Amino acid sequence: MMLAEISGNIHVAAACFAAAVGVGMIGKGASEAVGRNPGAATQILVQAILSTAFAEGIVFFALFLWNGK
Repeated sequence: MMLAEISGNIHVAAACFAAAVGVGMIGKGASEAVGRNPGAATQILVQAILSTAFAEGIVFFALFLWNGK
């Protein structure tokens, strides 16, 4: 039982870390893209927001699966 809880905690921590790295990479890429083409800022912003939501959605799945024991 204890091992299952520890592995579940590691699972959630890995998902949170991966989502944080993904959001950082999305922000970096969006900033660079707007710097290269300021006229496309609106389209880039929409894509960045959608990508960020999908990246953070992974954390919610991990929490749901971990909590559903």
